[in-house]
Amino acid sequence: MAQNTTVQTDGHDEHHHESPVVFGFWVYLMTDCIIFGTLFAAFAVLRNQFNGGPTGHELFEFGGLGLETALLLVSSITYGFGMIAAHKAEVSKVIMWLGVTFLLGLGFVGLEVREFAHMIADGAGPDRSAFLSAFFTLVSTHGLHVTCGLIWIVTLIVQLMGTTEIPERMMNKLTCLSLFWHFLDIVWICVFTYVYLASMI
Repeated sequence: MAQNTTVQTDGHDEHHHESPVVFGFWVYLMTDCIIFGTLFAAFAVLRNQFNGGPTGHELFEFGGLGLETALLLVSSITYGFGMIAAHKAEVSKVIMWLGVTFLLGLGFVGLEVREFAHMIADGAGPDRSAFLSAFFTLVSTHGLHVTCGLIWIVTLIVQLMGTTEIPERMMNKLTCLSLFWHFLDIVWICVFTYVYLASMI
């Protein structure tokens, strides 16, 4: 019982002290919203500037996009399981769920890189038209963010190895990464809907 009381007390302290850290990370995410908002606006202006090159309807295939989307959305669920384990101080489960999230995110990035390579090999690179320039800039910026998230996940896994508890500082890191990862999911839904689906219709 004493152990449970300690964990509960630590949880209250953690909640009390993590607020400035999490709030600061929310501010960072707002700056990211501005970046992505600018890129979406640029794409909206240039989406019909094909310069005789291929259109989105000719380039995009729903099958691969559906798999990419599924991988990223499921990775948010697995990260949520990791956060549940973190609040229960189950370090081994946190590491396991972070590992699953990493593999799903890595699969997403791999599919995206394959898509880019295929498009460039077919002569539909970012220098082909304004539409493709805007497309590659927006989608690759999101992919770069996912890659940074993967590096962050590996870093946290290494830091958690060999520990038996989750201190306040580590919980703050996990919470911030949770916000970041779910934010990337929301951005991808916008990319999937506005960039891919709208271009395929």
